[in-house]
Amino acid sequence: MSGVAVNCPSTKMATVPEDCKLSYNFLGRSGLKVANMCLGTGTFGNPGGSRPSQASEEYSHQMLDRYVQWGGNFIDTADVYSQGLSEKYLGSWLNKQSRDQLVIATKVRGIVPSGVGLSRRHIVKNIQNSLERLQTNYVDLYQMHCWDDGTPIEETLRTFHDLVRCGKVLYVGASNVLGWQLQKIACTTEKLGINPFISLQQQYNLACRESEFEPFQVCKMEGFGVLPWGPLKGGLLSGKYTRDCPPTTGRHAWKKEKYPGSWDLIQEDDQIWAIVDAVRDIANTNGKSMAQVSLRWLLQKDVVPSVIIGATNLAQLDDNLGAGSGWTLSKEEMARLDKVSQPKIPYPYEMVWRQNKARCNLFQPSHLVSSWSN
Repeated sequence: MSGVAVNCPSTKMATVPEDCKLSYNFLGRSGLKVANMCLGTGTFGNPGGSRPSQASEEYSHQMLDRYVQWGGNFIDTADVYSQGLSEKYLGSWLNKQSRDQLVIATKVRGIVPSGVGLSRRHIVKNIQNSLERLQTNYVDLYQMHCWDDGTPIEETLRTFHDLVRCGKVLYVGASNVLGWQLQKIACTTEKLGINPFISLQQQYNLACRESEFEPFQVCKMEGFGVLPWGPLKGGLLSGKYTRDCPPTTGRHAWKKEKYPGSWDLIQEDDQIWAIVDAVRDIANTNGKSMAQVSLRWLLQKDVVPSVIIGATNLAQLDDNLGAGSGWTLSKEEMARLDKVSQPKIPYPYEMVWRQNKARCNLFQPSHLVSSWSN
């Protein structure tokens, strides 16, 4: 059993002890330091009332205030979240804060009123729109939300570089890309001598580890920090749902209604429920919530400087942030979670890693990534 050093708060009224406050890490191969837990704002705003558990502007501000009380400085949004309301709510709060104490990240590419894609025209238009909604004159981290087959990557990267040169953007990153796409980004920025990327925002959790096969290997080789989104798989890894009781509230209930059959796939997946059982056992042993164990597993991965969490209420936010410091999972607990959640390793990854298991050359950067050791 790993030790629990302190009792962290579980209610919004509780003061956060110094020992519980979030720690800070460098973001990738950069000098930028961010809290090890980033507040994601995808739950801010609900245009048309189309999604459950979305926060009003006032409640969004309460969650932002609480996150800062925990010592947080890193906040993530996107131009498409709630059709711009997420950025707008964040901006009205940010306008009342000390701007240089916060690291603000947003994204570009998705479908917005002015279009979609990663062309120079679209990026330049949308960074201006984002800055206006955020009520700031610069974004700390600007991320391409996904690859764009319609635009040459050189055009996208040169535009990002120009935004850095003019001070509207300080750092750039990627999100939701394949391994070869991320390597293409790294090689192209080096070839052109332009501003390198420092991060990859990707879905990563105990039930979704496929990015370990390739994108995260590129991150290790090129010095990108991994920012996991969806760390609790929509609440599945928090113990909120059970196999025998279909969800009636929350995101999975919404998805079940919107996408018939989606819950059936989860219900029939034996590995997911084995993972949930293991998380529950470890949580009970440590006196922690299942959400905290699932988040802590990510925080102890060497490619992860910060985990992006979302919350629909203050109690949930407090619980999630309680994973940030003051305790750790033991090596045995990490190994158990690694084993129960390990996906099947397909060809050619299994063959390449097996053939190179004994070929460790410390002078080769590839020694960091040539075997399955996560």
